Amino acid sequence: MQDLATKFANLTIQSDFIFKKVMSRKRICKHLLEELLQIEIADINYIEAEKTIDPNYTSHGIRLDIIVADDKNTHYNLEMQVKNNKNPNTNTHVLPKRSRYYQALLDFDLLQAGQPYDLLLPTFIIFICVFDFFEKGNYVYTFKKRCLENLELELPDEATTMLLNTKGTHGEISKDLKSFYDYVNNHIVTTDFTKQIDDEISYLKLDTKVRREYMLMEARLLDERREGEAVGFVKGKDIGLVEGEAMGITNANTVKYTP
Repeated sequence: MQDLATKFANLTIQSDFIFKKVMSRKRICKHLLEELLQIEIADINYIEAEKTIDPNYTSHGIRLDIIVADDKNTHYNLEMQVKNNKNPNTNTHVLPKRSRYYQALLDFDLLQAGQPYDLLLPTFIIFICVFDFFEKGNYVYTFKKRCLENLELELPDEATTMLLNTKGTHGEISKDLKSFYDYVNNHIVTTDFTKQIDDEISYLKLDTKVRREYMLMEARLLDERREGEAVGFVKGKDIGLVEGEAMGITNANTVKYTP
């Protein structure tokens, strides 16, 4: 347990666990959204932290870190992205299709059965990335649907995807948002906003219930990994035996001789 305790003590805002806890503090999450979008938000309500959306048993369920709705019923999904993962089978980055899937399932969850499509609420899918996905240096990459034949025409579906680049150098962002980027990257406190975040993380690490929750979560994840590795080993062994028999190998050390 000492290893887990040390790991917990060293967690930063980049950790999904800590990020979720910090953004569950209304004043912090609300201020981050206001600074990012440069709007005033009267209040936010948490739909559910780390919500699991699974339309049916055959689909691929996802876990959304933070979903909040503001006073105008615009819904926001915030996610921390530390790794720019690739699909090993296709060698393509997963983030673009992941954002598409998140948007689809968030819409599915927001629209009640039998309701008309025009009642879909405005949504923002926001990925806070500690890497520059497009390598253009922008602080923020904002995406909406536009007509290729006339880029002035925007499809008013009220769905927005934003990729925040904490390593960015170009564009106009507020002082508090820039300080948030610096804090995510280097754990540097430069404003009252990042001091609030840092104080909250310090408080969380002193909370025995939070520490216990983290350790139980890590223990479950470890069990799942071990179970997956065991299943993979058995499958790999079975495949190896089948292929070995096809090649005339009767066991690991004996080769079947055919004159």
